[in-house]
Amino acid sequence: MEKQSHFLIIVCFSLFICFPTIATETGPARGLTKLFVFGDSYVDTGNRNFSARSWNQPYGLTFPGRPEGRYSDGRVFSDYIASWMGIRSPIPYRWRKMENASIEYGMNFAFGGTGVFKTLVSAPNMTVQIDLFQKQLQKTLYSKADINSSIALVSMAGNDYTAYLARNGTTEGLSAFTKAMIKQLGLNLQRIESLGVRKIVVMNLQPLGCLPSETISYLYKNCSTSGNSLSLVHNQVLEKTVEKLNNKSKESVFVILDMYRAFLSAMKKEGHQPGTMKFKDQLMPCCEAVTTGYKCGNVEGGKKMYVVCNNSNSKFFWDDVHPSQAGWRAVYLALKSSAYSYI
Repeated sequence: MEKQSHFLIIVCFSLFICFPTIATETGPARGLTKLFVFGDSYVDTGNRNFSARSWNQPYGLTFPGRPEGRYSDGRVFSDYIASWMGIRSPIPYRWRKMENASIEYGMNFAFGGTGVFKTLVSAPNMTVQIDLFQKQLQKTLYSKADINSSIALVSMAGNDYTAYLARNGTTEGLSAFTKAMIKQLGLNLQRIESLGVRKIVVMNLQPLGCLPSETISYLYKNCSTSGNSLSLVHNQVLEKTVEKLNNKSKESVFVILDMYRAFLSAMKKEGHQPGTMKFKDQLMPCCEAVTTGYKCGNVEGGKKMYVVCNNSNSKFFWDDVHPSQAGWRAVYLALKSSAYSYI
């Protein structure tokens, strides 16, 4: 992952963060006025139904102070992308018909727990999410000019691997599964392009072996080598796929965000660097189940089956797989500080 091919653009962001509802001083970045989001819990801002744990306490503890469907104590990655663009976070698809709902800034079609293929949750996968997007375009809710000045953000694949292994997928079959899944992902990306979006930003896989769900086996002291190796293989195949897509489009429509290196960089910050803070016990989550079989947000018989740390800002991870708001901010800053190319 150290060597970057010429087509692999790591987006450089400006520091316009903290409040998704506040635009930047300079206005929309490079004339980009709409954000359309596809993916999973890393970018979902409230599409799952109320049975999802993202609607339970203590989610939303930091922002907005109550559960609002985000899988974190506060803002998630798509909020920071919107802030960089100088727009408010786009409305979740689920709430588009609510009174006073605004579609001015685009729309978020991401559903936590979903993937490229069908996963372990009953929610729209990437293909269906694009179907929902296409239906909005057919209703002429957005003009051609709107779409031409938009970005599509895509966060997919982590849940596909979880589902594969949960369905007794073998280690020997992982390589073939990765290729098949990224082939479908590539087709989905081309479909988004065919609908008129001229810049499609794809998040590669974070270091899966560093998620608390994996590091708990090492008492939160070390990452899983096998988990991180899976991420690296996935990202290499994704890189080749995106290269082919860009060669075909001849316009560098597709951009990869290197979440793998951004996560590692963010977790290792020492705190004395400008705009960063030092995380305590980087691999340990703030919200943790009290016993096996439960997760953050679970309640049984009126009893909370989780504990929450005193200061979520001191933790990179919020729960077993999701960064805290502070963690996402650090990832955003890591992308900003290490980037040399722009959308």
